[in-house]
Amino acid sequence: MKNPILVVHGGAPTAVINASLYGVIREAERHPQAGPVYAAIGGAGGLLREELLDLSTVPTEVIERLPHTPASAIGTSRDALEPEHYRAIAKILEKRGIRCLLFNGGNGSMDACGKIYKACRELGMELSVVGIPKTIDNDIAVTDHAPGYGSAARFIVGTVGELSRDVAALPIHVSVIEAMGRNAGWVAAASALAREREGDGPHLIYLPERPFRQEEFLEDVTALHKKQGGVVVVVSEGLKGPDGEPAVPPIFRSGRAVYTGDVSAHLAQLVIKELGIKARSEKPGLSGRASIAYQSTVDREEAILAGREAVKAALEEATGVMIGLERLPGPEYVVRPVRIPIEKVMLTERLLPDEFITPRGNDVTEAFLHWCRPLVGEEPMPHQRADLREIFFAARKER
Repeated sequence: MKNPILVVHGGAPTAVINASLYGVIREAERHPQAGPVYAAIGGAGGLLREELLDLSTVPTEVIERLPHTPASAIGTSRDALEPEHYRAIAKILEKRGIRCLLFNGGNGSMDACGKIYKACRELGMELSVVGIPKTIDNDIAVTDHAPGYGSAARFIVGTVGELSRDVAALPIHVSVIEAMGRNAGWVAAASALAREREGDGPHLIYLPERPFRQEEFLEDVTALHKKQGGVVVVVSEGLKGPDGEPAVPPIFRSGRAVYTGDVSAHLAQLVIKELGIKARSEKPGLSGRASIAYQSTVDREEAILAGREAVKAALEEATGVMIGLERLPGPEYVVRPVRIPIEKVMLTERLLPDEFITPRGNDVTEAFLHWCRPLVGEEPMPHQRADLREIFFAARKER
């Protein structure tokens, strides 16, 4: 019997979410028992509207572009699903003869995936429900990391590296760069890989896993500015104060979504007002999750792997699981796919562990750099380095 497969994208896109879709399509072609692969157009909302695309009708040359296409090629959503929606989805799947549901997304999507699985089970449906992880925030529990993070990390490394060279060339101000990450600082932490040599930025990194103390921040900036002039600071958008509240008061709340003012702008203004030092704020924002120019090859290949493994799991009648990545011990970077019970990851956030953050809370440790370095992909970064000033000062020193 053929097993039709349906793929749904949930939550914010990434630079490799389409790579997982590509992996699903190509793996399904290898299995005679796999039926057509359908895509929900517009996420869970599209599924509820029964807006499904038969991907076998899409030209091969278009499918081949998927791994290198930013955002979601089939559309995604943040629809607020209620209990009745999960039962409605289950009935639609039954009506359309879908045997395998693959839900590709982050924490919220894995929660929805688990609830659809439970709804199908309660209705006595024989249906495989499998989660494919996706998030730039890297905050999905149990898995070593999630597809989407490596590319976002590569973007922040490249962007901070370029801005740091700019600040070093004209070392008169403080540059505060805001990275995405509401409750977890994985993206901001990755910026530390921009340092090619001692003295390179970022000089300070602040994460939501540690209370942000304004006095210590101003002390650190003052000392660095006095020593070297230009200072590069990277902060997570979800920075919190000692009281656990956002460092910048929220301007809007809606369910789980909390919208604060720009942390980078707030801190730059603080530096100007309190220290009298010129400061600028930078917020790459959505560029950090959409950039194909900075797409990590490792991230792309692992996203394809996750899609392929989801198909294998579904066709083997595994259900209520998410495909995770387990890092194997040893000197070389190697991961293997694993099947994780969906209950273990539903709305459970994975934060940076203590050993990845320095005691003062303004930087990351060598342990984090070792963990993160393989995920950003091949070196070097797109920009090169030719510092003629160093040549000048070295020659003068030798005289």
